[in-house]
Amino acid sequence: MRGGVLILLGLIALCGLRGARGSGPPEGQRGAGWVSQDLVGRSLVIDTLPDNETRVVEDNHSYYVSRTYGPGAARRRGLWVDMAAADSSHVKVHGILSNTHRQASRIVLSFDFPFYGHLLRQVTIATGGFIFMGDVIHRMLTATQYIAPLMANFNPSYSRNSTVQYLDNGTVFVVQWDKVYLQGKEDVGSFTFQAALHSSGRIVFGYKEIPVPVLQISAAQHPVKAGLSDAFMVLNPSPEVPESRRRTIYEYHRVELDTSKITNMSAVEFTPLPTCLQHQSCEVCVSSVLTFNCSWCHVLQRCSSGFDRHREEWLSYGCSQQAHTKSCEDLAEDDHYSPPSDGSSSPLDEDITTPTATFFIDGLTTEDDTKLNQHTGGEGVGSDLPPSKVGAPIHTGTIVGIVLAVLLIAAIILAGIYINSHPTSNAALFFIERRPHRWPAMKFRNHTNHATYSEVEAASHEKEGFMEAEQC
Repeated sequence: MRGGVLILLGLIALCGLRGARGSGPPEGQRGAGWVSQDLVGRSLVIDTLPDNETRVVEDNHSYYVSRTYGPGAARRRGLWVDMAAADSSHVKVHGILSNTHRQASRIVLSFDFPFYGHLLRQVTIATGGFIFMGDVIHRMLTATQYIAPLMANFNPSYSRNSTVQYLDNGTVFVVQWDKVYLQGKEDVGSFTFQAALHSSGRIVFGYKEIPVPVLQISAAQHPVKAGLSDAFMVLNPSPEVPESRRRTIYEYHRVELDTSKITNMSAVEFTPLPTCLQHQSCEVCVSSVLTFNCSWCHVLQRCSSGFDRHREEWLSYGCSQQAHTKSCEDLAEDDHYSPPSDGSSSPLDEDITTPTATFFIDGLTTEDDTKLNQHTGGEGVGSDLPPSKVGAPIHTGTIVGIVLAVLLIAAIILAGIYINSHPTSNAALFFIERRPHRWPAMKFRNHTNHATYSEVEAASHEKEGFMEAEQC
């Protein structure tokens, strides 16, 4: 009898626990930390579903909020962009990227895309599963300014079915790496994934086919990572060579995704958070309640935390000193600062207007060496900054003076050689007749102190000329 009562109480408790589980939030709102209270009052974590099914994980990254959706999440199904069902006039298969390995191509967007608060109008698609977001092609910037749904050593040229295609309908730009294979690991199967860049600044990674866990992909020949990153570059005087400059790249923010969450039919959504750059007036800037320390620069008419792609310009115009002034009236009165007179400007301000440019990614790609080189015979920009940006330029007049001095010295040496070898020439006689009397009659001797034929001939002419002058 007592055993039956215990069994009955156990069934009641079990039913109560199931009722608590069923009364939880909707599937799309269920998070990793959602809990419920049981009859005893203890907290029980009831979201015990596998990570890659319906769990939604949300993280705040200061600049973005990321949400990871498993295969069973209803929200995930609405994030994937079906390229086959889209308007064919908006979809383009990139012929070069679809048939080469380690190559990238510059694409101009039809809208301004906000990335870390910066409005960008062009991006660079790489076969390695990422989009380079910089406007200056530099070997280190490509490793610190990117949108990477899955960066790895993909080789679209391995199969005819492999393509790199993109869509631009005016409100969203989608890049899809479709049925691409890993270089040297083609036997593991093909990968299909995409990155969608919305005009609002929202970024979505969609994964359709991930045949192996991302953690098993080797990073020996190419970095393997997923996420976002941005950086700025400044020019600093080199301590070794004072007249030259050294480029320093600062990666001021990075979002690294947990690659174990990247599986078939999963997705990641990035929602941009407000930044200082969005404020267009001093009053709004200084009163901002953002987590960033926003400051207003009256000279540039810009609100910034001082750490963004305009860092070089922010320092050049003394905005870091102006930031200590809190009053907008004081900032408006103190408007007498002028930029440095050396004409230096930020290399990130250079504009590249080429609609489409194709680049080879040369050499082994490592964590700190994702390099874009200009495609041989292609159009566009080079793989590095202009040479004039490296150091202080040499004045043209100095170069011309050096060249003329070298030519003059060479002419004197050649004339001396000619006169020495042709003592009877008019030039030799001209100098002999006008020599000072203290010069020796015989000027050229060999090491044996025996006069050569030319020395004797020169001496005789010297003597004759001298005697004729005395007779006159």
